[in-house]
Amino acid sequence: MAAEIDRSLPVIFLDTGKLFGETLRYRDELARRLHLTDLRSVKPEPGDLQSGDPDSLLSHRDPDACCALRKVAPLRRALAGFDAWISGRKRYQGALREFMPVIEASGEKIKINPLARWSRERIEAEFAARNLPHHPLEADGFLSIGCMPCTRRVAPQDDRRAGRWAGREKTECGIHL
Repeated sequence: MAAEIDRSLPVIFLDTGKLFGETLRYRDELARRLHLTDLRSVKPEPGDLQSGDPDSLLSHRDPDACCALRKVAPLRRALAGFDAWISGRKRYQGALREFMPVIEASGEKIKINPLARWSRERIEAEFAARNLPHHPLEADGFLSIGCMPCTRRVAPQDDRRAGRWAGREKTECGIHL
């Protein structure tokens, strides 16, 4: 929808260095289809990775610290010049999101969640209306896709986010907390 309004709207993509290859190819395909002209892939700082995750196994030892290093810090840097940002979160995506407002304070910034009230059925209808592809891993049972070490397939009857940080109490990466 944003691309229909202004293809030059900055789109920030968090490249954690732990994403599935399918995710990177999906990003590129959507950017091409939507003719996005300001796609900004942001990554963790190399020095931060060297000091905070030298063996690249932090996700196994401390997933909260890994998310802070690979997602929260890069996003904070990327948003530095903005007063507000737009999220694609929806209320149906989990208990912590059930009462999420459409507009909220996020530190000193405003976060806009235009899809918050949309149902899964509405999302599917919008994908169909715009002829958008789904993430290729969805067909393989990955219904909420994040970094490789912290994402698993889920059974069709399971909550869509059950495959994120499976076996842990963690349910959010930290960028929305």
